Amino acid sequence: MKKLVAVFVVILLSCAAPGCITSEKVTLKVLHAGSLSAPFEEMERLFEERFPDVDVQREAAGSTKTIRKVTELNKTGDVVASADYSLIAPMMYPEYADWYILFAKNSIVIAYTNDSRYADEINQDNWYEILGRLDVKFGFSNPNDDPCGYRSQMAIQLAELYYNDGNIYDDLVEKNTNLRMTFEDGTYILRAPNSEEINPSDKIMVRSMEMELIHGLDAHEIDYYFIYRSVAEQHNERFLELPPQIDLSSADYADTYKKVQVVQSSGNIVTGKPIVYGITVPKNAEHYELGLEFVKLVLSDEGQKILDEMGQPPIVPAVGSGNVPQELMMLVYQG
Repeated sequence: MKKLVAVFVVILLSCAAPGCITSEKVTLKVLHAGSLSAPFEEMERLFEERFPDVDVQREAAGSTKTIRKVTELNKTGDVVASADYSLIAPMMYPEYADWYILFAKNSIVIAYTNDSRYADEINQDNWYEILGRLDVKFGFSNPNDDPCGYRSQMAIQLAELYYNDGNIYDDLVEKNTNLRMTFEDGTYILRAPNSEEINPSDKIMVRSMEMELIHGLDAHEIDYYFIYRSVAEQHNERFLELPPQIDLSSADYADTYKKVQVVQSSGNIVTGKPIVYGITVPKNAEHYELGLEFVKLVLSDEGQKILDEMGQPPIVPAVGSGNVPQELMMLVYQG
């Protein structure tokens, strides 16, 4: 018996040797906008090839909701990437971040399928009339949770200016939800009610994240939805491009875009502007240096190529704001 015990101890000691224990991988948590799911999936693959001891775990949600996970729900994130860079400073500064980088652009389009009602008729001149027809259903994401949601509201309101028709937002949104646009001192302002009070009719589908509307379109529950061009391209959907005065894509129309504001139910105010994505590493990241390495990949030539191929034009060079870490300074233009 003593010999058996002695042998058992020897085995335990030998397995305690450095070469006998299998080390667990480091988990890198990347919290990101839903519209970054496809390009970040590819970047996850590349990152894990370069860092085989790291397991990248991505978590997609509406950008407002994504940031709140860190600032309100005490969730640890090693990277935070938002579809609207302008959410980072008011929601994360100074406790959770003090810098961000602008790295990609996008535009709002209307996606649909061959089976969508009036798919062969819709065009840039009549889309709002098509969406307003009694037998047509359409969707957008929640403006309280997701930048695509409040940008959709902005695009619909800007359509009134472009087409010189003051009934477009009323007919499409106000008649079918509790969302109300007011005009105050030269600015159109939507004060979004709490999410549970938006109360969409059967005509409209509202989901927390724009990506959740894809299922509604595929299942023929809706005919059209407002979405980023990149997402429509990535999912091989048909889509209608809107005029640049409406689609929030062009710096040339920044003065037009800013005529619309959305006040989220949290009180956060978002002013219309060209669509630009932002990324940062939270101060309380568990793996801060690895988070910076992931940001480096996003900003690298490879990362920019992935974004471009997936319909999200990269900003080259990327633009830094705030106390950008020294490790990233060579990759950005400090704005």
